[in-house]
Amino acid sequence: MTRTAKLTIIPPGKPLSGRAMPPGSKSITNRALLLAGLAKGTSRLTGALKSDDTRYMADALRAMGVAIDEPDDTTFVVTGSGRLQPPKAPLFLGNAGTATRFLTAAVASVDGTVVVDGDEHMRKRPIGPLIDALKSLGLDAEAPTGCPPVTVRGNGHFASGRVEIDAGLSSQYVSALLMAAPLAQPGANAPVTIALAGTDIGARGYVDLTLAAMEAFGAKMEQLDAATWRVAATGYTAADFVIEPDASAATYLWAAEVLSGGEIDLGVPNDAFTQPDAKAYETIAKFPHLPAEIDGSQMQDAVPTIAVLAAFNETPVRFVGIANLRVKECDRIRALSTGLNNIREGLAVEEGDDLIVQSDPALAGQTLPAEIDTFADHRIAMSFALAGLKIDGITILDPDCVGKTYPAYWRTLAALGVTYRDND
Repeated sequence: MTRTAKLTIIPPGKPLSGRAMPPGSKSITNRALLLAGLAKGTSRLTGALKSDDTRYMADALRAMGVAIDEPDDTTFVVTGSGRLQPPKAPLFLGNAGTATRFLTAAVASVDGTVVVDGDEHMRKRPIGPLIDALKSLGLDAEAPTGCPPVTVRGNGHFASGRVEIDAGLSSQYVSALLMAAPLAQPGANAPVTIALAGTDIGARGYVDLTLAAMEAFGAKMEQLDAATWRVAATGYTAADFVIEPDASAATYLWAAEVLSGGEIDLGVPNDAFTQPDAKAYETIAKFPHLPAEIDGSQMQDAVPTIAVLAAFNETPVRFVGIANLRVKECDRIRALSTGLNNIREGLAVEEGDDLIVQSDPALAGQTLPAEIDTFADHRIAMSFALAGLKIDGITILDPDCVGKTYPAYWRTLAALGVTYRDND
């Protein structure tokens, strides 16, 4: 599709059926890219996602001396020396939160100064807890606003010792420290111990993804208790690594299937995903009888999908445990309530950090012209497209923002039978 500023979904009026394979996992791709870039030797990453977020990571690694070839649409061949080199310019990472947080810790192993920066949206996303953790290890890192840009002055290796991290805002802080820890200088004090400040952690399942990827690239770590890990200074070794499809992307297809009464083959069993958002499948499958209360804390990126689906549920749904959604690519709680209320006033209510969707099955089949401000957030765009499957007049602003994680999204829906009106 050509680039467009607006896209209106035309309700298909029939079940959506066919084959629609989700792209590779963004979360796993960016972890694997970083670890392959830190490893000595050549790694082959297959099933990878090629999107804005992963390109920012790949380009940042290239800027630090890592060779990355792309022989096809789902493969990265990464060759590293085991050390990152100082880049000649600041690393620009757009609004890629994973890349920004992961690299902020990893570049502490560089012998030199590295500036990690992003776009206007990334410059509003908090990184202070990670900076505080790096400083507590004696590393030279600063982010004067508490958000990017970040300046890190490294001395050639990560620091050893014990560090506590407040992971209440994001599990990415924990993952960033874990992945950087094997880069400590070998020696008597080499192990890095990473402990949560309290037991609160956003989407703990993503830490499990991190640990699994680290192990695949030769890292050795021990979980001392539910909130503490000890990581050896092993560095990383090259490996061939297969990346599974993206569970967050799959949620849109699962929702489109139940909303339209269709049958969509994702090419992978629903229980084959290891990512946290795969938990959403069991919830989505209950539509139109979703639970009265849904805890989104461990499937955060699936919440926009389920919230839009909830608009057509038989009974109202309250979403709890979603405070972290306020510091994602945008304030997703506000974006969801705004979009839903643009469709029909009173459809959504914010109570503190909870979101209540006042479900109404009678919305289906109506014409309710509504422009959905995506706030440049891919998940808001993809989620509200689901409303357009049942309501005529849903127009998505800035539809191309889906390129952040799912560049083929609109083509995928079209292949299933969805049509559009471009509104340039």
